[in-house]
Amino acid sequence: MASSSPFYPEGMTRTKGEVTAMAWLLLVTAGVFETGFAVFLKLSHGMSRPWPTAGFAICALVSFGLLTIALRDLEVGPAYAVWTGIGAAGAATVGMVLLGDAVSSAKLVSIGLVLAGVIGLNLSGVTP
Repeated sequence: MASSSPFYPEGMTRTKGEVTAMAWLLLVTAGVFETGFAVFLKLSHGMSRPWPTAGFAICALVSFGLLTIALRDLEVGPAYAVWTGIGAAGAATVGMVLLGDAVSSAKLVSIGLVLAGVIGLNLSGVTP
């Protein structure tokens, strides 16, 4: 099945596989921006610092915008799980690596469990 796109010239189409691959790429990018908005929210100190607050707002708008576009072609459950999983794991990792958050085995295992749950949810929806 082919699909037209606002990103392709008139008359050009994409295959279903291309549409799905692009949707997943947009979704992963949205998840990275979700990590950004969580980190900027922390750095904004209750939105009292202008530049981190602006970073938060920009990342949030980009993240939600890309998620919205990706959801046109993806199932909402697995897509939302990937988006939140990337955001949660990314924010926890950035917090530990760059912001001085405590590192523990339990946190690292929990991040792994979040990622395993996201992968499991996606695999459970695959039809032969």
